[in-house]
Amino acid sequence: MKKRNCFIGQSGGPTTAINASLAGIIAECIDTQQFAHVYGMINGVKGLLENKYMDLLEIFKSTEDLNHLKHSPAMYLGSCRYKLPEFQEDPQTYQLLFQLFNELEITDFYYIGGNDSMDTVAKLSTYAKTIDSHIRFIGIPKTIDNDLMGTDHTPGLGSAAKYVATSMLEIAYDSSIYKLNAVTIVEIMGRNAGWLTAASALARTAYSDAPDLIYLPEVPFSKKAFLEDIHAVFKKKRSVIIAVSEGIRNENGEFLDSDSKYAKRDAFGHILHSGTGKVLESMVYQEFKCKVRSIELNVLQRCAMHIASAVDLDESFEIGRYAVKTSMAGETSVMMVFNRTSNNPYTIECDFKDVTSIANLEQRIPVEWINEDHNDITQDLYNYLYPLIQGEIAITYENGVPQYANINHLKNN
Repeated sequence: MKKRNCFIGQSGGPTTAINASLAGIIAECIDTQQFAHVYGMINGVKGLLENKYMDLLEIFKSTEDLNHLKHSPAMYLGSCRYKLPEFQEDPQTYQLLFQLFNELEITDFYYIGGNDSMDTVAKLSTYAKTIDSHIRFIGIPKTIDNDLMGTDHTPGLGSAAKYVATSMLEIAYDSSIYKLNAVTIVEIMGRNAGWLTAASALARTAYSDAPDLIYLPEVPFSKKAFLEDIHAVFKKKRSVIIAVSEGIRNENGEFLDSDSKYAKRDAFGHILHSGTGKVLESMVYQEFKCKVRSIELNVLQRCAMHIASAVDLDESFEIGRYAVKTSMAGETSVMMVFNRTSNNPYTIECDFKDVTSIANLEQRIPVEWINEDHNDITQDLYNYLYPLIQGEIAITYENGVPQYANINHLKNN
C-alpha cells in the first residue's frame, strides 16, 4: 500500500493546549504506520505559500518527545493571521498550494485554529472538489474564546479558564489585606463571547466570594447599573472585585474602550480591544474617590502552561488523534467537535461536522445563563465550565524554570 503524506498547520492566536492537538495528530500518524511524511507548515498557510515547512517525523520519534510538545505553550509551528482569498478572485494562490501538495503527494491536510482557520479549511476543501482532488481537509478547533459553533467547547478554553480562576482567587486574597474601600477591575479576553470572563466565577470558594460582579459582552452594559451594583456591594464589604470582558458594549452597541472609527484592527478586520478596564477604573474613581486598580490579564491567559488543565490537554491530544482517524476513514471538509455525553460524571466523545456550516459563525453564551441583573452568571453556566478546569499536569523544570520544546526554527521566519 502506498504511504500517506500530510500537512499540519496552526493558525490564529495561541492557546496552552494547541500543541497538545499537534502532538495527538503526530502520535496517531506514527501509530498507524501509514504515513511516510508528516510535514508541519511553519507559520500556517502563509508560511506554506513561502515554501516553509519541516518534517515532524524527523523531530518527534518517541512518546517522551511528544509529551514534551504536549506540555509546551503557544504554537510549535508558529502562526499567521492570513485571510485566504476566494479561489474565484485569486486562483493563483490555490494553484500554488495544490502544486506543492501534488509534488509532495499530500493525502491529508490538518489545520488547527479558530473561526478564521476553519474558513481556510472550508475554502481549500471547496476548491479541492472543483479540481477533483482527493486530499482530505480536516479542521481541529482551538480558541480560548470558545466561540466556535458546533462543538460543546473548544480546546484551549479549559486551561485559560483555570488561569483566570486561579488569578482571580489570588487577586482576591491580595485585595483582602487592607482595611479600606477598594475596587479591583480585572479585564479578561473576549471580543464578542464572554466564556472566559464567566470562568472567573470558578474562583469562588468557602473563603472568598470574588468576583463580586461579572460583566459579559452578550448583554448590554449600563454605566448607571454598574455604579449602582458597586454601591450595593460596598454595603456588605470593603473590597469589590469585578470581572469584565474586554468586549462589553453599551446600550447602543458601542464598545466602551474605543471609537470604532479610530480603533486598531487585526488582519481580519476585527477591532483590537484593550483598555476597557482603564475606562471603568476612571469611572469608578470619579464616583467613589477610593482606591481603584484595573488589571489586564492579556496574553497570560493563553500561555500559562504552569497552570494548565489536565482535562483540556488530554482532550486536545485526543481530538488530534481522532482527526487522523477521521481523514483516513475518507471524511473531508469537516471540523472535529466534542459532544458532551454527561455532565456528572463529566464525559465527552469526539465527532465531526461539516466545516462549511461552522466557519464564520459565532457561539456566544446563552442569555439564560446570565443572571437577570446582567452582573453574574447562573449555576448552569458554572456547571458547564467546572469540568473543563479539572486536573493538573507535571511540568519538567531545568535551572528553576519550565523546560519547553525548542522553537529555534521560528526565530528567523
